[in-house]
Amino acid sequence: MIRFAHPEYFYLLTVLLLFLFAWWFYNNWKKRAAMHFGDKKTIAQLMPQVSHGKPLFKFILVLLAYVLLVVGIANPQIGSKLEKIKREGIDLMLVLDVSNSMLAEDIKPNRLERAKMAIASLIDKLEGDRLGIIIFAGNAYKQLPLTTDYSAAKLFLSAVDTKIVPTQGTAIGEAINMATESFDESEHNKAIIVITDGENHEDDAIGAAKKAAEKGIRVFTIGMGLPEGSPIPIYNSYGNRTGFKKDREGKTVITRLNEDMLRQIAAAGNGAYARANNASTGLRKLFEEIGQIEKKEIETRQFTDYEDRFQIYLGLALFLLTLELLVARRKSRWADRFDFFGKKED
Repeated sequence: MIRFAHPEYFYLLTVLLLFLFAWWFYNNWKKRAAMHFGDKKTIAQLMPQVSHGKPLFKFILVLLAYVLLVVGIANPQIGSKLEKIKREGIDLMLVLDVSNSMLAEDIKPNRLERAKMAIASLIDKLEGDRLGIIIFAGNAYKQLPLTTDYSAAKLFLSAVDTKIVPTQGTAIGEAINMATESFDESEHNKAIIVITDGENHEDDAIGAAKKAAEKGIRVFTIGMGLPEGSPIPIYNSYGNRTGFKKDREGKTVITRLNEDMLRQIAAAGNGAYARANNASTGLRKLFEEIGQIEKKEIETRQFTDYEDRFQIYLGLALFLLTLELLVARRKSRWADRFDFFGKKED
């Protein structure tokens, strides 16, 4: 497998067009200048040592050296071996609530941002585990399939907000079902972490957790918020708060953490429940419990060892440039010893 460490340097090959134009312009100028001294035969007799082929040969050597120099700067690399990487871990699906109630600020800075901080902290602790992300509100959506690319997971996580789903609600059961179906048929141990305030659930979340547990998938829940609740802020397009959500009677809506429901989901899913707060003490215990799940071997194959090969191209470029300097522009003396067409006698 061949790749280039710096392919952007190939744009320098466009300079070859400038070289060709300069060569063409110089030769035309030289021919016009020579015609002032006489016709071609007279000039050939006056300058018998002039070679027309060697300058072209020297120019071709310079062009080839330049091409090799650019290729060398681009640094071609060869995958020298196909390494078998063995990882041990579990398959973990993160199910994140992005409904508007997650904007409540009973935990700072708000429930959703606190959840994202908790997920980022969990990702930093993973070693070899495969991770996927599902978001949900009124419906569930797969944000990231199972992967060991934790940088990509954090990138997707940073883009999560309440505006990326078209319908509001709290479809926890649908999200758990989607997470269950997102696992492949591997024998790795699997777990689902549901992060939500659990309020106004719209489907059979407990039944979905039971189905997951029957397949050997443990379901953990993290409650975001406080039982006392908090109003749901409303923001304008500039991100400024304009007030709080109100019901039809004009009263401010208070969103409260539904701990009972989240405990029941965790119990049905053979998992555990923890409530997030500003200290995050409960989250650490939950993450420790998830970390105790038996890890099984995950095997992947990939090119991991690339060797630089720029030395070869730079060496060839240097050789051609040295050869160009050694090649004279005049005809060789030994060429005058041969008179195949009787030109000397004439």
